[in-house]
Amino acid sequence: MREIPRVILLVETSRAFGRELLYGIARYSRSHGPWAFYKETGGLERSISRLKNWGADGIIMRNPKRSDELIAMGLPTILVIHRREEPPGFPRIVTDGPGVARMAADHLLDRGFRRFAFCGFDDMVWSQQRKRAFRERIAEAGFETLVYEQPTSARNRTWEREQPLLAAWLAALPKPVGLFACNDDRAQHVTEACKTAGVHVPEEVAIIGVDNDELVCDLADPPISSVALDTEMAGYHAAELLDRMMRGGDRTACDIMVHPTHIVTRQSTDILAIDDADVAGAIRFIRQNARHAIRVGDVAEAAALSRRVLEKRFRSLLNRSVHEEIRRVRVDQIATMLVETDLPIAEIAYRLGFPGVEHIARYFRKERNISPQDYRKTHGRRFTVHV
Repeated sequence: MREIPRVILLVETSRAFGRELLYGIARYSRSHGPWAFYKETGGLERSISRLKNWGADGIIMRNPKRSDELIAMGLPTILVIHRREEPPGFPRIVTDGPGVARMAADHLLDRGFRRFAFCGFDDMVWSQQRKRAFRERIAEAGFETLVYEQPTSARNRTWEREQPLLAAWLAALPKPVGLFACNDDRAQHVTEACKTAGVHVPEEVAIIGVDNDELVCDLADPPISSVALDTEMAGYHAAELLDRMMRGGDRTACDIMVHPTHIVTRQSTDILAIDDADVAGAIRFIRQNARHAIRVGDVAEAAALSRRVLEKRFRSLLNRSVHEEIRRVRVDQIATMLVETDLPIAEIAYRLGFPGVEHIARYFRKERNISPQDYRKTHGRRFTVHV
């Protein structure tokens, strides 16, 4: 391999998933390179001959058309899986669809919903995988999921023709309902169809998507809650693997997983679907005070209920204790700060009212079965990490 490796990148940049992958790849290149990149912005059909003559050393690509011609070049190649068809025998970047769906389901369950729906793309294998996992998690909780089915005709799947069909389906759903969309683009479709149907978000339909594409989520009205992924980390690991392959290392097929990290809550799910006003007020108090070391007694006092009565009503509605809810919300807060900031863990402990690093580490490990340091290494952006 030459002194400066040449790497072909065929990864879309119009959405956060592709951009985050590229950030991770670029970060690895800065630390271990330099690398030279060929990033195709136009159609592959127009540039296939140039790519073949460029003298590349490796490829990372997202299942483009005519990919067989690039694969036939025999270069170290990593595929970003997106379509149903995939060439066998290559390392792949794959999203943990079941983990994504379970996190979305738990988010809606935690908000007290008892009615659920799913909206995806019927011809996308990853969407179908998320649908199955979401239905399974909701069934475990004792509920069913209503599923939107797209028109079978491609002609009727244009947004102009599909929007009124989706709007009619949304209008007919029992309310209130928690809806999981397969990604942020689909969540935005649902948001717009709700406007057409005169359905209020989040009061009647609470919507959560996937990818945490800030532009897509914030352009929606109201802004969309989303499952965040450690896509940037996956890009870094993919570049690391490609580097070894380009140096003559093993090219055996393996999966680089993109895991869900946390929920970025925006207005589309900022609601509690709980009929008991006292319990809803208690949950609201816990969330508003997640940065403080609150106790069950503090929650009972805020709800103006005895501890015994609050516990009974809490378990009846949410199937968990007040103490378990406090721990769950606090651990979610820790996880978010580990992923989204480069604050030293000692500083996070201080800001959340823990006596020190050892105490917050025990608290976090008990819920997530992983230390804060390892959680950050696995899921966090590559800031300069402090411990």
